Amino acid sequence: MMRFALTVEYDGRPFMGWQHQAHGPSVQQAIEDAAHAVTGENVLVHAAGRTDAGVHALGMRAHCDIAKPIAPFRLMEALNARLRPHPVAILACDIVPHDWHARFSCTARHYEYRIRARRAPLTLEAGREWRLSMPLDAKAMAAGARHLVGRHDFTTFRSAHCQADSPLRTLDRLDVVQDGDRIRVFASARSFLHHQVRSMVGCLSLVGSGKWKPDDIARVRDARNRAALGLNAPPDGLYFVRADYP
Repeated sequence: MMRFALTVEYDGRPFMGWQHQAHGPSVQQAIEDAAHAVTGENVLVHAAGRTDAGVHALGMRAHCDIAKPIAPFRLMEALNARLRPHPVAILACDIVPHDWHARFSCTARHYEYRIRARRAPLTLEAGREWRLSMPLDAKAMAAGARHLVGRHDFTTFRSAHCQADSPLRTLDRLDVVQDGDRIRVFASARSFLHHQVRSMVGCLSLVGSGKWKPDDIARVRDARNRAALGLNAPPDGLYFVRADYP
């Protein structure tokens, strides 16, 4: 039995999320079906994160155990052939030690959220960015973001369905970068609460539009109450960028 680490890219729009769902397709199921077609084995794939419906990945890390002797490159090629026409691609495949775990060995997770501030509808990036029809003040958003960096109780930014034991999280990075009418928000932490990134971005968009002041982010953070949340951003613009390991 060999353990393989996979780097996975996917467009989240056709899926109900990473994890198995009884009511629709998942990325996990697509890869496991492809692995079964290649090996004849019932393969379970574990990921570094469980992205929601409509959320994308540039470099999700995952692992699976396979008994059939197969080289990593051949496994990658075979999986990609079987994954068609799903918008899922295995970018890399390596053999790792049996105690390596895509989720539990991970030391940091990195996300990016993409916003387009323009009046015209999106065409090429529809479903891949969040379009807001008004201009946004990226500097004000960055000032608001600084209130969330560090260790805090993120109850306000946590989904009511979040299953984490504690709302305490240490946010290592929350940067706002503007490039023309595109605003990109970069978030890094060891782990995130359910909907945390989308909730933070939603509130920062209120700062960018002038509806909130940057200091309002600290106010809603300290409320420790989901009812204080101003806005939960849609999944369209959210990307799992990469996971770090020792």
